[in-house]
Amino acid sequence: MPPDTLSTVFAALADPTRRDIVARLSVSDATVNQLAEPYRMSLQAVYKHLRILENAGVVSRLPGPQPRPVHLEIEAFDVMNEWIERYRRQAEERYQRLDRLLATMNETDEEDQP
Repeated sequence: MPPDTLSTVFAALADPTRRDIVARLSVSDATVNQLAEPYRMSLQAVYKHLRILENAGVVSRLPGPQPRPVHLEIEAFDVMNEWIERYRRQAEERYQRLDRLLATMNETDEEDQP
């Protein structure tokens, strides 16, 4: 995988056609012809999308004669998930601190009430 895997994966998934290909591959492996069926584009254009996904480590095709199935590589999503989860936890901690502060302020207000 490239040195900055996270950026490469996010860039590969920035295109809606590639995200759709990934969604379809999450159900089952498929050949390039099967993947190309719903799109109004040339087979070469589909190959270009697949090359970008392959370079990002999102999909793979075993070497050998055609047709070769395209396989989704879930490890690429682990990298994204770790990155997203780290910032989700930080945001959650920040909101928990805010909740504690607001609870303390409410207790203080209630004590001040006659």
